[in-house]
Amino acid sequence: MITLHGFCAEKPASPATPCDTVITRAQFDKLADALQPDMPRPLRLKVAASYARTMRMASAAEKRGLDKTAAFAEELRYARLQLLSQDLTRVLDEEARNVSDAEVADYYSRHQQDFELSTLERIFVPGNLAELATALRRRAAAGENPEALQLEAFEAAGMKTTDPRTKMENVHRDSLPPAHESVMDLHTGEVSEVLSDPGGGGHFIYKIIDKDNATLEEVAPEIRKLIANQRYRESVQRFEGDVVFNDAYFDPPGAEHPTPPTTRRPHAARRNATDTQNDSQ
Repeated sequence: MITLHGFCAEKPASPATPCDTVITRAQFDKLADALQPDMPRPLRLKVAASYARTMRMASAAEKRGLDKTAAFAEELRYARLQLLSQDLTRVLDEEARNVSDAEVADYYSRHQQDFELSTLERIFVPGNLAELATALRRRAAAGENPEALQLEAFEAAGMKTTDPRTKMENVHRDSLPPAHESVMDLHTGEVSEVLSDPGGGGHFIYKIIDKDNATLEEVAPEIRKLIANQRYRESVQRFEGDVVFNDAYFDPPGAEHPTPPTTRRPHAARRNATDTQNDSQ
């Protein structure tokens, strides 16, 4: 599987015996599966190359006695903690992803509104044209064409367009801005109040054209992932927080907090130099 020519951790019994080290497929598969179950083949090749180099370097380090130092013992202790933490993370993730069909169905029944799909018409009134937005909302509720109203809003704002598209299909509640989610509570044919951007970015008017619900079969994979993610977050939360750090050690009074230097990417520097040359021509 992997042969390291001219390398053997221990001297061969006879000088005539080749000093080679062979790693069998079973041995390497055991390592790869421990590092990452179902490791993809391209990554296996990288691990194999790194493993061969690491074996040679580790053997050289042992000959220098580096494995007998106090620093190595501390590194080994901390590495063990890291590996155990990584293995627990993997187990917690596997446990969290064990979601039953019954749990998926229960989540679906308790969160029906999250899986509503609506077809909307949305009219956007740019800028501070609040009075116009109120008038357009009234006309939309009276049944006027939303695209014609949108075109009028753009013209009033000094914007030219030949495609005042307003229709939005398959809209989920969480795909709307949080301040607009209440639109999904409207019934078919109803028009929202004018929803204004607090930052002065404009005004929005929605009209519900159609409403439907995604089926359990359609959203089951999404629900399964939501439950798994929530379970995983909850499982790791108990290992976080409730830690006190000694500021006298980690952040003593008068300690400097250097800011990292700002570096310019090479291609940006070349572009700026080119721009300067062009400007001078």
